[in-house]
Amino acid sequence: MTNRVLILGGRGRIGSSVAQDLATHTQAEITITGRYPVAEGNEDAKWLSSKNNWTLGTGVQFLVLDLVEVDKLRQAIANSDLVIHCAGPFHYRDTQVLEICIELGVNYLDVSDHRSYTSKALSYNEQAAAANVTAIINTGIFPGISNSMVRQCVEQFDQAEKIHLSYLVSGSGGAGVTVMRTTFLGLQYPFEAWIDGNWQLVKPYSEREDISFASPYGNTGVYWFDMPETFTMPHSFPSVKTVITKFGSVPDFYNHLTWIAAHIFPKWLMQRRSMIEFLSYVSHFMTDVTNAYTGIGVAVRAEVTGQKDGKTAVYCANLVYENTALASGCGTGSIAQLLLEGKLKKPGVYPVEEALPTDLFVETMNSRGIKINSNWVKS
Repeated sequence: MTNRVLILGGRGRIGSSVAQDLATHTQAEITITGRYPVAEGNEDAKWLSSKNNWTLGTGVQFLVLDLVEVDKLRQAIANSDLVIHCAGPFHYRDTQVLEICIELGVNYLDVSDHRSYTSKALSYNEQAAAANVTAIINTGIFPGISNSMVRQCVEQFDQAEKIHLSYLVSGSGGAGVTVMRTTFLGLQYPFEAWIDGNWQLVKPYSEREDISFASPYGNTGVYWFDMPETFTMPHSFPSVKTVITKFGSVPDFYNHLTWIAAHIFPKWLMQRRSMIEFLSYVSHFMTDVTNAYTGIGVAVRAEVTGQKDGKTAVYCANLVYENTALASGCGTGSIAQLLLEGKLKKPGVYPVEEALPTDLFVETMNSRGIKINSNWVKS
C-alpha cells in the first residue's frame, strides 16, 4: 500500500523542502496544506514553481486547510499514515495536531524550533506511547540534524561533560518571513541555559564568540540564542553539565543589527507583534538583496568535551550545506523516510537526539549527499 503523508504548512519554504525530500526518497502520496489557495504570481507560487527548486511532481496534492477547521483537520489526519507539522511561527503553537494524531494513532513529526512548544509536546510522551504513536519533534536542521551530530559526538566519550553548538546562516537561508519572525521573537526575553550543572538566565544575542566553521565560512561571530537543544540535551545526556547554543548570520553586519534589536530597542517595543512584523519584512527584503552575494547556506559546528580513557578530550563535528531550507527538508524528510520504511519506531514523544540512532542518521545523510566531518580536536 502507498503511504500517505500530510504536511501541514507544506506550502512554505520549509514545508515544501520537506515535501521535495519525500518525493525524492520515497514513493509516498504527499498532501501539502495552506490556509489559502496558491494564487498565480504570489510569493508562495513563485517559490513552488521556481526553476531553482526541484519539481515536486504529480504525486503531491494541495489541500486548503486552516488549522482552526478542526473537523477538516481531523479528517485529513485520519486519512494519513504520517503527519508532519511545518506551520509556524512556533512561539504560539498549541498541541492540537499532536493530540489528534495520538487519538487517531498516526505518527507525527514536527519542525518546531521553540522551547515552549517542545515542553508542551514532551508532556504527551505517556499518551503517545500508550497509543503506539511515534512522535519526534525538532526535526529540521537546527534543531534536528544538529541534535544527531551531538549524539554522534557524545557516543565517542566514556562521559560527555559539555556541549557547544554553533549555527551560522547566510542571508535568508532560503527561508521565508516566518523564519524571520522566529528570530526576532527569540530576542524578546532572557532564557534559561544549563551551565555548570545549574539553570541560569541568559540574555539573547549576548556574549559574542568567534567560532571556526568549516570552509567557506571560517572564523565568524555567534551569539547566545534560545533553542530547544538547550532544554532537551541535559535530559537526553544526563552527564552533561553545560549546553551552549549560539547563532550567527552572514554577512556580519546582520549580527550587529540583531544585537541592536536585542539590547538597544525598548523591550516594550520588541514585545509588540507590529514591531516583529515590521522587522521581519524589512529583514526579508534586505536578505533578498544580499543573498546574491552571500548565498543561502548553513554551517553547523558541534563540539563536545568529556572524558575518554581517563583524559579530557574534545570531539567536533562540522556540516556545511548550500541551502538552509533544503537542509531542514532533508533533516525532517530523512526521519519521515525511516518511519515509513519501518526502520524507526519509538512510541512516545522525543527530541531527535533521543529517537534517532546514529547509524540510521549517517545512512540517511549519506544518501542525501550531506557530508559531516568529525574529528578529535585534542586529547
